[in-house]
Amino acid sequence: MEREDQRDTEPTQEEPGPQAREAARRREELTERLGAAEHRMVRAREQARESVWFGLGTFGLVGWSVAIPMLLGLALGIWIDSRYPSKFSWTLMLLFAGIITGCLNAWYWLSREREQIDRGRGDDDAE
Repeated sequence: MEREDQRDTEPTQEEPGPQAREAARRREELTERLGAAEHRMVRAREQARESVWFGLGTFGLVGWSVAIPMLLGLALGIWIDSRYPSKFSWTLMLLFAGIITGCLNAWYWLSREREQIDRGRGDDDAE
């Protein structure tokens, strides 16, 4: 009996209505969005100093990753054509092969950088 009397004297909490629950959900969602946006802004400010050098480094990496295989193919082709003359131009074939190899190499490096950027964005969204 005592337990029934205690239940009667405890204050009852009414569940909030649908409008109150929706408003609370919206406030929580807004708070999460603002927190994520603030985190991205702080991170962008920290990386702003690196962006110019990062861009120049990437530009140089792409250029050299295409230029070096192209020049190696060209040099090897010239050497083969001078040593072993044939009706096929080894210079042109190896130049073309060097360009293709260099483009694939640049694509590889850029896709790796892109994955790192996407991973960084995924970390921002998770927090």
